[in-house]
Amino acid sequence: MTHPSTILIIPCYNEENNVGKLLREIQDLNLGYDTLVIDDGSQDNTYAVASQLSPCVKLLTNLGIGGAVQTGIKYALQHNYELCVQIDGDGQHPPSQVYRLMESYLTSPANLIIGSRFLREKGFKSTWKRRLGIKIISRVIQWLFQHKITDPTSGLRMMDRKAIQLFSTEYPHDFPEPISLAVALERGLRVREVAVNMRSREQGFSSITGIKSFLYMIRVIGYLILVRMGRHL
Repeated sequence: MTHPSTILIIPCYNEENNVGKLLREIQDLNLGYDTLVIDDGSQDNTYAVASQLSPCVKLLTNLGIGGAVQTGIKYALQHNYELCVQIDGDGQHPPSQVYRLMESYLTSPANLIIGSRFLREKGFKSTWKRRLGIKIISRVIQWLFQHKITDPTSGLRMMDRKAIQLFSTEYPHDFPEPISLAVALERGLRVREVAVNMRSREQGFSSITGIKSFLYMIRVIGYLILVRMGRHL
C-alpha cells in the first residue's frame, strides 16, 4: 500500500546531544518520510548537528514549543504534505513507533492521532507527579469535551491535511499539546489515540519539574476551559 506523503517535524531547543542520534535512527529505519528539524533559537550546536542530517529551519529567537511546531506545520501545508508527524527532538519518542500511528491511520483515518504511553504496560511512563498531572488533565478534557484521551500531553502525534490546515492558523504557543487537542475537539475534528512505547531522555533535562509541574497543570486547566468557552488562544 502506498503511504500518503508524510513529513516528520522535529522541534528542538538545545538538543545537540540528542538530535543527531535521533536523525541517524530515523535514517537507519528507512521510513521513507521526509524530515524537518526546527531549531527553536538554540544556544548550542543543535543547528550545526541537525543540518548535516536533515533539512533544518533555524528560528532567530526562541518561540517556545508551540511556535516551533507551528513552523513545521506551516511548512507541511505549504509543501502539500498529506500527513505530518511531530517527534520531539529530545529522543523520548522512538521513531520506530511512527508505524503505529500510520497503521492506525491507514486502517481508519482520523484527523489527529496521538501516541499514548498509557495504553500499554511497558515503556517509559514519566514520574508519578507528572503522571498524576496528566491524569487530571485527561479527566478535565473528558469532562469538558466528552472525549477520553489518556495521554493529552503526548508530543508524538500525527496530523492529516485537515488538522494541518487548522493548526497552521490556530495553534497555541503555551501548553500546545493538550490545548491543541482541545482546539481540535472543539472544532469537531476526529481524534483518537494509539498505544506506543516511549523512553526517557538520555541527555539534558525536562523544563517542567517540581512546582512547575503543578503550575503547568493549573494553567492548562484554565486554558482548556477557555477553549471550551469558545475563546481563541
